[in-house]
Amino acid sequence: MSQDSLVKRQFGHRARLSLSRAEVLKTDGQAHAARTMWNLLHAWWRMMPKEKRTLANADAAIRQAREDIDFLAVLPAQAAQAVLKTYFQAWKNCWDGRADAPNFKGRFRTVTSVDIPQGRDLNITRVHRRWGMANIPKVGRVRFRWTKDLPVGKHANGENRITGARLVKDVLGWHIAFRVRTLEAKPDPHQGPDVGIDVGVTVPIALSDGETYEHGEWLTGKEKARLLHLEQRAAQRKQHRKPGEPTSRRLHHTYDQIAGLRAKAKRRALDWQHQTTTAIARTYGTVVVEALTITNMVKSARGTIEEPGKNVAQKSGLNRSISGEAWGRTVTMLTYKTAQLGGTLHKVPAPNTSRRCSACGFITPGSRESQAVFVCKNPDCGWSGNADWNAARNVLHLYRMGHALIPAAGRAVVRRAKRVKPAAAR
Repeated sequence: MSQDSLVKRQFGHRARLSLSRAEVLKTDGQAHAARTMWNLLHAWWRMMPKEKRTLANADAAIRQAREDIDFLAVLPAQAAQAVLKTYFQAWKNCWDGRADAPNFKGRFRTVTSVDIPQGRDLNITRVHRRWGMANIPKVGRVRFRWTKDLPVGKHANGENRITGARLVKDVLGWHIAFRVRTLEAKPDPHQGPDVGIDVGVTVPIALSDGETYEHGEWLTGKEKARLLHLEQRAAQRKQHRKPGEPTSRRLHHTYDQIAGLRAKAKRRALDWQHQTTTAIARTYGTVVVEALTITNMVKSARGTIEEPGKNVAQKSGLNRSISGEAWGRTVTMLTYKTAQLGGTLHKVPAPNTSRRCSACGFITPGSRESQAVFVCKNPDCGWSGNADWNAARNVLHLYRMGHALIPAAGRAVVRRAKRVKPAAAR
């Protein structure tokens, strides 16, 4: 096989860690030290003049902080260097218009994580059909759940290897996310048909060929009742707490139970999205979606005191439903899955895709009589059918008429427009 037919690919694989109580405390200490290191670095950046904000000066400041502050020493030196590189990259992303400016990291609103930049430090081995072991710097040798084959041992080489990892903590405990670089055969162009996709709340995904993908509730009836009971219990315990009084262990335990149920619902939603997007990417060669601005769609309708909003409760429920469907995550999955299988993904403008008749092309008011029924009001047409199917056909029609916003294969993310930052930011 020639080098032209091969392509390098990087992906992440996440596995659950099995840690003892002592190992959990060590890992928690490293994560808090990494967050503190970021905050100290950000304070140093804001304090120093522009000409002294260099990588060498920041590295010297980090080394001095590790000597002066005892608990920062629990963070491995390479992990501290990773914090430094990530912080400087965050500013580069900001200056290029890809992200907002970095800020301080709060204890409860940021992801608890520790970076392991060198893959050779992990020394991964498989000890059982379901378990593997890896070295965590300053923690020891720990077990992780083996759910996917990794390029380790004789299967690892210069082109297929683990380049690093990151420890991430959520409500279910600590996980390890491996960064894997592999050399794969370049996929042949997908020969499947074109398809347009309309996303919604009642019908999550509707295709232009009439296929639909739906799901039920992410939690069962008993789980939803359990969640409601826990939320009511937390509200009652919080109500009886005096101002300034620390949160009790019972209330913390209740919060953990609530977070566990919500995490279970999210895992089920992710599983459904992965299965659905994989099926679509395998079946169709060209996938066309709407270029939706979801952040504008979920804005609150509360308004102001002078001009209060209307139907605020209904709009809030709609916003929760839109956020729960995670349309942006669906498009992200389709983006890389279509590229891996040789297909392409395109975006088209979203206006009037639900109001236009896919049979005659006219846009007449009141054609969408309900959520599921579309009846064309054009006297010369009168076509009727499913509203979601009609919208999906319009999405595909826009692509075939040459209205695709992003023609590049597998690239569906638009770079943000560059913004002028204050001089103090640089």
